[in-house]
Parts: sequence; C-alpha cells; structure tokens
Amino acid sequence: MRMRTVLALAVSLTPPALGYAQAPPGPMTTFQDRCATCHTVAPLAASRVPSFDALRNLSPEAVLVALTTGPMAPNATDLTESQKRALAEYLGGRPIGAGETAQASAMQNQCRPDAFADIAKMPAWNGWGADIENSRFQSTERAGLTQGDVPKLKLKWAFAFPNATSVYAQPAIVGGRLFVGSANSFVYALNAKTGCVYWSFRAGNAVRTAISVGPITGQPGARYAIYFGDLNGAVYAVNAETGSLIWKQQADPHPLARITGSPTLHRGRLYVPVAGYEEAVAANPKYECCTTQGAVVAYDANTGARIWKASTITEPLARKGKTSAGTQLWGPSGASVWSAPTIDERANSVYVATGDAFTAPAAPTTDAIVAFDLDTGRMRWSKQLTPDDAYLVGCGGPRSSETCPTPLGPDFDFGASPILRRLPNGRRVLTAGQKSGVAWGLDPDKEGAVIWEHRIGKGSVVGGIEWGGAADDQIVYYPNSDSRLGPSEAGGLAAIRLATGERLWMTKPSPCGGALGGCSPGQSAAATVIPGVVFSGSMDGVMRAFDARDGRIIWEFDTRRPFSTINGVDGKGGGINGPGPVVAGGIVYVNSGYGSVGGIPGNVLLAFAAD
Repeated sequence: MRMRTVLALAVSLTPPALGYAQAPPGPMTTFQDRCATCHTVAPLAASRVPSFDALRNLSPEAVLVALTTGPMAPNATDLTESQKRALAEYLGGRPIGAGETAQASAMQNQCRPDAFADIAKMPAWNGWGADIENSRFQSTERAGLTQGDVPKLKLKWAFAFPNATSVYAQPAIVGGRLFVGSANSFVYALNAKTGCVYWSFRAGNAVRTAISVGPITGQPGARYAIYFGDLNGAVYAVNAETGSLIWKQQADPHPLARITGSPTLHRGRLYVPVAGYEEAVAANPKYECCTTQGAVVAYDANTGARIWKASTITEPLARKGKTSAGTQLWGPSGASVWSAPTIDERANSVYVATGDAFTAPAAPTTDAIVAFDLDTGRMRWSKQLTPDDAYLVGCGGPRSSETCPTPLGPDFDFGASPILRRLPNGRRVLTAGQKSGVAWGLDPDKEGAVIWEHRIGKGSVVGGIEWGGAADDQIVYYPNSDSRLGPSEAGGLAAIRLATGERLWMTKPSPCGGALGGCSPGQSAAATVIPGVVFSGSMDGVMRAFDARDGRIIWEFDTRRPFSTINGVDGKGGGINGPGPVVAGGIVYVNSGYGSVGGIPGNVLLAFAAD
C-alpha cells in the first residue's frame, strides 16, 4: 500500500536530463548527493519511489515533513534544518508558507456562529464505513437520495485545500458539520450544506484518515470530539465545536510508523490501526530494514489513555542476516494495517486486514484477516490468504530478481477494510477485497474459514481491489483497479452475491479521453452504496453512479477541470483514489485529486445535490 502514500525523495537522473539545471545549486547538489542512490524512473512500476515529476507535485510543506519527521527522516539525519528547508522548497517549487494560507481564518467563507446540532438527530456518515461493520452502505433515509434523484445530481459547491495536490482524506458528516483532513496537515470543520468554514486544526503531518465523531465526557468545554490519525503515527481527539486539542497520543514510537486507516470509535473506545513505511526507505542500501510491525491500539476515547496494543505479528523482532553490502536485516516485519478496523459486537472482536511482509520469511499473519478480542487485544484467530509475500528478501536490494535468487512476493496485501454482513437467513459473512484482484467471503464464526473466493481482476502492486467495496445485506460491490495493466485490463465494478460468491454483473466504463496525463480507467477508490445505486470513481477523475440491479451507468461527472471555490482558493480536480463518496442529507461529497504515483493532481472536495 505504500505506492499511494509515498513521499520518498529519490531519482538517479542528473538535473540537466530532467530539465532542472536552472535550479539553485545548493538544494540541487543536496538532491544529487543525498537522493540519487535510490530509484530511477524506470522501475517505478515495481517500487515505492515516485518519479522526479511526481515529487514536483508535492507541496514543499509535505516534503519538509517527510524530511524532518516523516519517512525520509532516517536518510536526512545529518542535514541541517536550513538544508532540509531549501531542498523542500526546491522540490515544491515555491517558498514554504502553508501555515499562513491554509488556516480557516485566511479563507473568505467564514461561517456565522451557530449551535452544533444533536448528532443523533441529523443525517450522518461517521467514520470510514458509515457503521462499525464498514459496510459503506447508507440507507435512503440517511442518504436523503433515491435512485430517481441520482441522475439529477448537480454540483452545489467546491472547496479547495490550499497547498495540496492530493485529496485523500474522506470527510465525515455529523451534527450538520463536515469534518475533513488534508494533505496540508490541516483538519477543517465546514457547514455540511453550505461549505462555509468554522475552524481549522493543524496536525503534525498530513491527515489521510477519515474522521470518527462521538460524545466525550470528563473534558471541560467539550461535548463532542473528532478522532483521527496523521502520517507521523499520532492520534488526536479535537473538540468538534471549537477545533481545540483535547488529547494527543503516539500510536507507535517507530519513526516510520503511520496511520492511514481510519480509527474506529465504539462504546467509548477508539481502535487505531498502525502501518509501517519502511519499504519506501529500503532502497537505501545502508538502511537496516525492517523493524516495524503492524498493530492495533485501543484507547479510552475520553482520556486518551491506552488500554491495549496488539501486534499483527506474534514473533518478536530479531536479526535476520545481512545484505551483500553488510547491512543488518531484521524480521519478521510488515503486516501493516492500512485500513479501518471492523467491529463485531456479537463475537466481541475487532477485525483487521494486513499487508505483506517487509522481509522474508513472511509471517503467517501477513496478507491476512486477523481477529482480536475487543476487551484485551488478544489475537483470537488469523486467516492468511496469500503466503510468502515478502517485499525485501534479504540479499542486497528490494524486489530485484537480478540480485536476489529467492522468489519475490507479488505485493498482494490488503488495503481495504473487511466488511461484516448478516444475510437475510441469519448467516454472517466477512468479506474482504485484496490487491490480487480476488474478493473473499469468510465465515467469522469459524475462524475465517473460506466460504467463497471470486476474482474480478488480475491484481498488481496497485490492485486489484485497492481501497475496498460496499455492501448491502445481500450483495457486495467491488471496484477493480489493475491500472498498471493498461486500458484493456484496468477498471470495472463487480456485483457479487454475499451468500455464494456468484457474480451478478460487471460493468467496465470506457477510459477517459483527451491528452491529460495519468489517464486510467482503474477504479482504485472505495465504493459507496445506497439502495439501488453504487457510486465508484476512477483514476481518470470521473465519478459514476451505477444501477445496483444491472450495472448500468445512470450518472457521471468528470472532475478533471478547474473549479470556482467557495473559500477563494484556486481549485482543480484530478484523479479519484483512496476514499469513496460520502452520501448524507441529500448531498454526495466527492474527493478529487491524487498527485501520487503518477496520478492526476487536484485539491477539491465537491458537493453534489439533486435539482
């Protein structure tokens, strides 16, 4: 899953070859001396490292965070603060200044003070999956839309995130407010209907998790809190009405720990997934890879006190030999949790989907669905669905068949949350989509025994099934990415019967036209379903609504264009990747812009309503 969040600074081409000879000599020299030992443009399809042009799509603030406290910090320990700043501004193409321009107070659409509504009485989409089972299903009543309304959807307003090229944090709609994080490290509170802005809060790094909202007790002046994580591995509780910090905790002390999966709030506890970013750093031959293990951390949502922390790997870290360059290797590592945990109240369990191994041999809990006890964090069971999937095999380089005789894993980890559904006959199914292109139906009452498997794509390092599907009580809808396999293979939305794994239909939209870069029909973003309609966006920037009965496209909107925004910030749409649409109170909210991994940059949140 690192392909979608990479901030690594590495290209081994000379500046003249890239056309940047006019850059200031200081940061250019730093770039060449410190960053050119990693990947070139050529192996990008099999690496975690973006091209130089992809780096130029990042804001200087994001680059600086990566160099100071983010994934590139281990490679920049002997650079001075001024060198890091100069390098960030060189790559970002402008001076650093997000702190001034990205605050809500700098925007022209200030809200008038009003009361925060009772969250139980307002239409809502809370957290990643709209419920603790991560179904991504919204009832007609809560959606405020019927199938007949969807073809009438028109753009109501657009909000632009300053100094951002990706919009990868899914909004939450609670109490008449919209809460959303951003790549510029700010979290914003907007009016859900009008888009005016109440406040902003600055986190320590980019925020790509969805927001969970709930009541909080024992904190003076706070009735409701919003919960989220950042790419430094920090967890926050912030006053939903004022934007002031209530508490902050570090989920994992490792400098390359991060939180991309959304924290799940349940009965006064916050369940936080932890991932590691070491694969992006493994290209450095001097880096001792890898020492991160995926985890789930349970906090008291009121106080921030940690209740338990459970690793997704049961074996402790140990030395695992050395590379041909003499660098120490460690393991077992990996099994990151990139997605939101799923709660099973009946079994008193929390389910997570894990990533691949960082070093061989792969632990048996990699590429797996893992169940933990809600109260204690004890691992109840795990079901591995792809064995021996290791990124770094320990012989001198990542994913290099020329230097490593050991077969390399396919990088078919899980980026999507498991979905728990109860069928009309009472049987329960835990379904999960994998980057291999395979959708699984598991029995949560029989330790994850496979009920069915169904292939919708060929799979690749960027999916297959990337960020997940959506399900009602009988059918699960999975989008297919396969964006690296070309237009003939990429894209598609499949409807699969939950009870049997039978395919009901699959619709593959046509790829985008025009001369825009990054044009791909791959459908990596998570899907969303309301009765009769499935929403699914594509990497070419098109959001579509499909008839849930037969897959017919009943509405589409191309977001790849400039927008006039309500907050006065220059806005444009781009690729749709990561979060899916949020539907609540008669409005469909769509994120547009994904400037990583060759995607189409953009910086807007779009709101659609029926005429």
